[in-house]
This record gives sequence, structure tokens and C-alpha cells, in this order.
Amino acid sequence: MFARRSDLPLDKDALSRFLPWLIAFMVFLAVMAMAGVLVLNTVAARWDRGVSGTLTVQIIPAENAVDDDARLQTVLKILTETPEIERFETLGDDKLLALLEPWLGTSAGAKDLPLPRLVDVELKSGAKLDIDALSRRMEARVPGVSIDDHSIWLNRLVRLIRTVEGLASLVLVFIALSTIGTVVFTTRTGLALHRNAIEVLHFIGAQDSYVAAQFASRALTLGLKGGVIGLFLAVPSLLGIGVMAAKMESGLLPDITLGAVHWSALAGLPIIVALIAMLTARITVMKTLARML
Repeated sequence: MFARRSDLPLDKDALSRFLPWLIAFMVFLAVMAMAGVLVLNTVAARWDRGVSGTLTVQIIPAENAVDDDARLQTVLKILTETPEIERFETLGDDKLLALLEPWLGTSAGAKDLPLPRLVDVELKSGAKLDIDALSRRMEARVPGVSIDDHSIWLNRLVRLIRTVEGLASLVLVFIALSTIGTVVFTTRTGLALHRNAIEVLHFIGAQDSYVAAQFASRALTLGLKGGVIGLFLAVPSLLGIGVMAAKMESGLLPDITLGAVHWSALAGLPIIVALIAMLTARITVMKTLARML
């Protein structure tokens, strides 16, 4: 199949000249869609690990700072008495301002804003905490306290990410089907153009598998050529997106860089597309010749 000799002048087919560029366009779209799937999957897993099993207790500031300290100590005592809680940490004004910096800038200070008291709470592994019961206990003893359960918005966010992943995966399926359809059309056209030559080869004893091997070898070569072109076009686009994302404030976007494993998966797309083109061409030739001859 990989021999250079060919008894059919497939290199002279006009349609075959456009096949690498069509495959390059499809590989470009496939690389972009697959990169999106990999990044979204990584972001969802990172957020799930970082936020799952955590809570945030918010104490609305009062007019008197002394009252705020007393309310905070009461909240900490309640958290200490809760067996499902592994650890908790009170966030200082410096950390709160660092969290608000992407929106407010560096000019805002603790004295300029009525900052709430926040307590970062981490649950024990596998612990099931009744958030409503804990909230009622705190509200009964400390008015103006609220508990943010991160799992609620995390589940919604993960569902949204999974939905986008599913759409991107569907795009990959459509690209694969388009590649198969393009190869089928090109192969059938080539069979029609070289029908007389194929009949001569059959007359002198050539089998259908021999003819199919020549079309499959040509499709493999064109698929690799188009796949490499598409990959070379997609890599600068991905790097450009990464550079633009890196220039934005780190607090607004998660880390969306691709790792070595991700790049390896993207680099394998041209090979996969070439193999799909080869198998499609071979199957198309075998089925078409069975009907033609």
C-alpha cells in the first residue's frame, strides 16, 4: 500500500489537488474544537477539586467594629462545635482586597469599603453537612450571617461546561463525517475517471484489493499533507488565544493553558484524519468496484 509505484495516474486528478486543502480546513476546525474540549475539561476538573467540599461564611459589617469582632468569635465557636468541619480560616482585609482587585483596581483600601468578614470553611472528606441547619443555628445567634454553599453554583457551572463540551464533541463528529464524505466523493470521481485503466488492470489479473490499495495509499498521503497544513495553521491561532488570555487579569479567567499531554493529543489529529481517509478510500473502492465490474 505504501509502495511508490502506481499503475493509475492518480496524481493527475484535478479533484485530488483540492483534497489536502479541504482536509486542512477540517483539521484546523477539529484542532480548535478539540483544544476547547480539553481546556474545558481541565478547568471543570480543577474547579471541582478546588471548590468541592468548601463553604464561605459571610458576616455583614455592623456599625461598630467591636460588634463585628464579637460576632466573628461567635461564628468561629459555632464552626468549632460542628463535627463535619475539618478546618476554617478567617480571611483578612488584604486577601479580600486582592480578590476584589480585578474589579476595583489597586486604589481601593480597606477604610474606603465596608468589607464583610469572610470565613473560608473546609469540610471533612466525605462529610455530609446540613447547610440549612447550620445556617439557622448561626442566624439565631449572629444576625446578618449568610453561608455560601459553593456546590450549588459549581454544579450549575460544571453542567454548563459539560454542555459546551458536548457541543464541541458534536462538532468533531460533524468534521469526521465531512472528511469521510469528501474522501468518498473524491474516490468515486477518481474511479469514474480511471474506469478504463481499472478494467485493463482487472483484465491482466489485478484484484480489487490491488486497486483499492493504490487509492488508499493516495488518500493517506493527501490526508497527512492536509492534516499537517491544518495543524500548522491551528497552532499559531491557539498560541495567539493563549497570549491574549494571559494579558487579561488573572482573577477574571481561569488558567486555560494547554499541557504537554494536550499538545500531544492535538498533534495526533493529522494522523487520525489520514487513517480515516485511507480506510474510507479503501472501503469506497471495494464497494464501488463490486458494483461496477
